[in-house]
Amino acid sequence: MKLLVEGSNLKGKVKIPGSKSHTIRAVAISSLANGVSVFEEPLVSADTLSAVHAYQSLGTNIKLEQNRWIVEGVGGNWQIPNNVIDVGNSGTTMCISLGSSALIKSGAVVLTGDAQVRRRPLGPLINSLNDLGAKVESTRNNDLPPVIVKGVLKGGKTKLEAISSQYLTSLLINAPLAEDDTEIEILLLNERPYVEMTLAWLKEHGIKVEYDPDMKMFKIYGGQSYKTVQKKIPADFSSATFFLCAGALPDNEVVCEGLDINDTQGDKAVIDYLRMMGASISIEGDEIKVTAQQLKGCDIDMNATPDALPMMAVVGCFASGTTRLLNVPQARLKETDRIKVMCEELSKLGARIKELPDGLEVEESPMHPGEVDGHGDHRVVMALAIAGTMIPGTTIIEGYEAVNVTFPTFLDCLRGIGGKARVLESN
Repeated sequence: MKLLVEGSNLKGKVKIPGSKSHTIRAVAISSLANGVSVFEEPLVSADTLSAVHAYQSLGTNIKLEQNRWIVEGVGGNWQIPNNVIDVGNSGTTMCISLGSSALIKSGAVVLTGDAQVRRRPLGPLINSLNDLGAKVESTRNNDLPPVIVKGVLKGGKTKLEAISSQYLTSLLINAPLAEDDTEIEILLLNERPYVEMTLAWLKEHGIKVEYDPDMKMFKIYGGQSYKTVQKKIPADFSSATFFLCAGALPDNEVVCEGLDINDTQGDKAVIDYLRMMGASISIEGDEIKVTAQQLKGCDIDMNATPDALPMMAVVGCFASGTTRLLNVPQARLKETDRIKVMCEELSKLGARIKELPDGLEVEESPMHPGEVDGHGDHRVVMALAIAGTMIPGTTIIEGYEAVNVTFPTFLDCLRGIGGKARVLESN
């Protein structure tokens, strides 16, 4: 599908949907617990439903009701799936359920995903799971999905290069159910806030983990069990990023509703990024208001927030001087190579932008309408859509359907604050 976006003035309030990261962790942890869990206001999207499918395939009973999900966990005592587990586009589900599959007592589990997930490397996680007693093999012997998993995760010692925080999150969530203790030496850690989110979940649900302040060493005690989940899922700062940034663009004013500034989500750092660039931001309760100002370019270390790179690249096009988005090489390993893709697509709209090895350099640019490709990446599509509202004329974005991965109501939210946009169905 193509999204047609016209130059628009964006003013109003946006209700932000639930967090994808929290929802997937809730599905996994409630499945690993023994008993019934209930969580309210989960994100209902392709990625979170992939997590539901993965854990249902392993034997968890999950009932999806309006605004709440009820999960009957089996404590990691899985059944052999009847079929291959397909995680769709969800890299988070791939990593966490890969670790969960390594708890199976006998038999094998095969996991795969869509074309994008099958290009996302799993080597460091595979190696660590094998160090800890599991037997995990890439079917193509290239450290990419599909993978075959045979138990059992027993515990022990491993070293991990966490190019993606999802690798460490998988071990942290699943190793407590191993028989023995697990010790992890961290050689590299990107996206630390996502690990902090995982650790907060573990603490809340009765799991004991020891680690040093620099997160160089972790000790996870074996033979533990999870408490059941009774929780309201927080709203998603990753989804809010597009509208927080939209509010900072010329002549706009946007209020994002439902956000908890004290939550562990890393992408709340976007508020700091926008303030560094000169935006006016006020926070009252669960509402964050961003008002248009003259933005100025600056250098931003984005290692903790790779999902924000596409939208921050758009912001850079409307900020005076030069904006450099730095220290985020893992953005090349997401649904697309987001560094390359954002450089290519924003260039089509007149952006003065160039790739750096670990990010992007963007200058204030005279933008013009054009036709761009979202490359099947939900965050690229949404960033380009916001860019289109800032450009007189009509911008056409190919692949709008990708937003269903995390933000199915994006178009309704955009229209609700004055965005002139419509979907053109493909022939």
